Order: sequence, then structure tokens, then C-alpha cells
Amino acid sequence: MKKALLKNYAELLVKMGVNVQKGQELNVYASIDQVPLVTEVVKWAYKVGAKKVNVEWGCQEVSKLHYKYRSLETLSTVENWEVEKMKHRVEALPARLLIVSDDPDGMKGVDQKKIAMSRRATYPIMKPFIDQIENKEQWCIAGASSSKWAKKVFPHLSKAKAVEALWDAIFTSSRVDGHAIENWEKHNDNLTKKCNYLNSLKLKELRYTSSNGTNLKVGLIENAVFMGGNEKALGSNIIFNPNIPSEEIFTTPKKGLAEGIVYSAKPLSYQGQLIENFSVRFENGKAVEVKAEKGEELLKEMISMDETAGYLGEVALIAYDSPINNTGLLFFETLYDENASCHLALGRGFSNCIKDYEKYTKEEIDEMGINDSMIHVDFMIGSKDMSIVGITSSGEEIQIFKDGNWAF
Repeated sequence: MKKALLKNYAELLVKMGVNVQKGQELNVYASIDQVPLVTEVVKWAYKVGAKKVNVEWGCQEVSKLHYKYRSLETLSTVENWEVEKMKHRVEALPARLLIVSDDPDGMKGVDQKKIAMSRRATYPIMKPFIDQIENKEQWCIAGASSSKWAKKVFPHLSKAKAVEALWDAIFTSSRVDGHAIENWEKHNDNLTKKCNYLNSLKLKELRYTSSNGTNLKVGLIENAVFMGGNEKALGSNIIFNPNIPSEEIFTTPKKGLAEGIVYSAKPLSYQGQLIENFSVRFENGKAVEVKAEKGEELLKEMISMDETAGYLGEVALIAYDSPINNTGLLFFETLYDENASCHLALGRGFSNCIKDYEKYTKEEIDEMGINDSMIHVDFMIGSKDMSIVGITSSGEEIQIFKDGNWAF
């Protein structure tokens, strides 16, 4: 790993990712093998004036033991100190940085039904706090190389060389070359231009087709907008980048308006397990049938997490000829693979995709067609020959994607 690039990466995550403000707290979530990166992040956070940096370390192997040996009752219990932590998040609105580096297969063998049942029990307790925080906090998800993840991506390399190769891929995908801040300023400008064009079209529907069998229509919300790159926190107006890397232009579709079938283009890593070569069929907006060569039961469990988990919460557009896809790598991590391919997300939608969303109550936002769910899971569908046609409010057909890439 090149130490100069690691420092540049940490600077990017602090300044452009979460954009920590003077006097603000920062919460960092990372695995125990990420001490070098976390140390640089903490240094940069204090350099820019952070009041306090809290680091919560995790270990996938230990988490697996918790799920194996704790009773369902224990897993389903929210302790008082956990509630107090959420209350503090609501009051202090600390910036949040999540660094992902887990083994894509690390939770293999865990009872997924047990996990699902415990999440169904704890989510209603946490949801009121989540709703209060929504759109108000700065947050960012980014990656870091680890030995087990690296060996999954580069199985033919030695452990040391695989870790180095994955770091190189992460730096390349994240535009980290010693000038990361400047690179991201230009990148955000380019994404904004695409959003402005799409929003000028006033689209009401997207139609996806591909030779792999995908044939899907997705309805859009009349006053929803396409977004991409940086976002603005509600109330503070602080600009941040929630995903590094990010190549997507996205919006939230209208609940209940999705018809047809879509086939995956890449494996989906969910709850530490892989779902591969799968399809999802929609009727009246809801996933009514799923099939998969690997992980089908897990996929079925996912769309039944709650009564709205099977509805779409996001449509995202990414060129097949994207920098991440052009690496030729399959990362087995949604943060990267979703930015290499057009994708959809099942579950919770984004209320900030509604124009002037801050003027509406949550109930009004829901009535517009934003789906609400305890999950939000992206899955990749972009293929080399994918066509996406947009239907405007006047009925005009406009080619948005042709042969997997932007048509404009």
C-alpha cells in the first residue's frame, strides 16, 4: 500500500466524503484490521476541527459467533444504552463514516432466518430515531482492502499481493492519485450535468430491455428528481458525498409501478453471503417471484423482511463503460459493483429525491409513492447491450441508454 495515497484517501473521506465541520463529532465504523486507514482518518478529522472522533471497531468472525450462540430473544433485545446512543445521534448529528472490508463469504453458514427475525424485532424500536435523522446527517461509505476480501477478488495471487492489488483497485475506483479532492470536484460537476439533463426531460417511466431476458417497466414519481454525486444535508446545507466511489445517477421510483422481469448482471453480497445468477419478476410494483442459481432462499428471505421489502426503492443509471467496470474486476462488494453497472434497489426509497422534499411531511412523501422498508438492497442489472428508454409526461420516447452506455 502506498502510504501517500492512503493519506490522500483519508483526506478525501474526511473532507469530501463526510465533510466534517469544525466542532462536529465524527463516528467511524471499521473492522479491526483497518488501523492504518482509521488512524489517518482520525488525524484528518481533528485537523479540520472535529470536536470528537468516536471509533467503533467490528470483527466479522466475532459477529458470526454472536449470531450462532446468542438466543433469538437476546438478539432481539435493544438495550437501554443502545437507545441512548440513538438519542445522541438525533441530538448531536455526528458525521458517520462506514469503512467496509469484510469477507464477502464471511457469514456463510449463519442462520439467516434467525438474523431476519431479530432484525424484525429491533427495527420498530430504532425506526423512530432513523426517521428523525433521515437526510439531516452527513454520511459516507467507503472501502478498504483486507486479506480475505482481497483473496476473493484475486484468488490466484498471494495474500500480500492480493491485498496490494485490491488497494490499487480501490484507489483507482475512488480517483485517488494524490489529487483526489480536485478529481472529485470535477466528477461531481459532470454528474450534476447529467442529472440536470434527465430532470429536464420530465420522465414518467423507464423501460429496460436486454438480450439476457430483462424486460421491465418502472414508473417514476411526477415531482421526483435524479440525483448523483454529492448531496446536501437538510437543515445545515452541508455538502457531502455518501458513496466513494460513485458513478451513479439515481432516483426513487413510484411504489406499485413496476412490471416485468429483470436479470442480475453481477452477484449480490447480502448479509455476508453471495446470491448469484438470479432474476426478479414484478407485478403491480412488487417482487412476486425470484429465482437464483445460488442463494435463492436467502433472496426469498430478503424480499420478505417486511411487507414492503419487495417493492423498489431506487433506480440507478451507470454506464457499462464506467471506470469501475473497466477494471475488469468483480469486487463482490455492492459499494463497488453497483457503481460498475446499472442497478435497482429493493426496499426503502429516498425521500430527498422529491423536489423540495423538506416542505412535506413524511406522510405526504409516502403518499407520493416513496417506498418505506427496513431494508435497502442494491442489485446490479446493467449488461453490455442494455437499452433504457424513457417515456416523458407527453408520451415521447427518448433513448437514455443504448448498448449499455449513455445515449447522450
